[in-house]
Amino acid sequence: MSVISIKGLTAGYGKSIVLRGIDLDVDEGESVAVVGKNGAGKSTLLNSFFGGTTIRGGSIQVGGTAIEKLPPFAAPKHGVSISPQGRLILPHLTVQDNLLLGAASGRKGQWTLKRIYELFPILGERCLAMGTALSGGQQQMLAVGRALLGNPRVLLLDEPTEGLSPILVDDLVTTFNTIRHAGTGILVVEQHLNLVRRTTQRFVVMAKGEIIDRGLTEDIDSDKHQTALAF
Repeated sequence: MSVISIKGLTAGYGKSIVLRGIDLDVDEGESVAVVGKNGAGKSTLLNSFFGGTTIRGGSIQVGGTAIEKLPPFAAPKHGVSISPQGRLILPHLTVQDNLLLGAASGRKGQWTLKRIYELFPILGERCLAMGTALSGGQQQMLAVGRALLGNPRVLLLDEPTEGLSPILVDDLVTTFNTIRHAGTGILVVEQHLNLVRRTTQRFVVMAKGEIIDRGLTEDIDSDKHQTALAF
C-alpha cells in the first residue's frame, strides 16, 4: 500500500515553476531515492509536503488524504516528517530539547525518546549538551532522531550525507536500514550513490524539474540508468 502518492505535481516558488508533472509513490516500509544534479528540483519536491512551494497542479496524498492544500503542519500529523538539508539544529536548545520538538505533532508510535537513544547512544550521552555543540555526524543523528519522534509513516531525508566522512556515511547506512526494517518508509534525496545503493529499493532520477528515469536500485549501474544520471 502506498503511504505517499504524488500524482502530476506541478509546483514552484511564486510565479516560477520548478516541478513539472511529478509522479511518485512510496510504500510502507520501503526506501526510495530521488537522485539528480543540483538544481534538479529534488529539495523543492520535499518542500512541497510542508507548504514551502506554490502548487499549481496535481496532488500529494499521505495515507489516502490529500494534503497539498492543507496548512504546513498537516504533513506531520498525517505521518510525514523531514530531516532537512543543513540539519537546522536550534542552537539555544539542548540535544534533548531539540529532539522533543519532533514530537509536536502528537502522533503516537514506536519512536520514543528511549528508542532514539538506543538508536543513537551518543545522543543519550550528550542529551544535556547544546545541539550545535555536536559534531556534524552527531547533528545529523539529532536531525534524524528529531524527525523520528514525530512517529512518521514515511521519513523524508534531504541530503543526509552532506559534509560527512565515508565512515559516518557507513553509520547512516546501518541506521536507515534499521529504520526501514522497523516499518518506517524512507524517501531520501541524495546525490551520492554510495548511500542509495545500500539503503534503497527503488530510485527516480530528476532533471530540470521532471522525473526522467526510474527503476530498481539493484539495476542503477546499468548503462541506461547511468546515462540518465549523467544528464
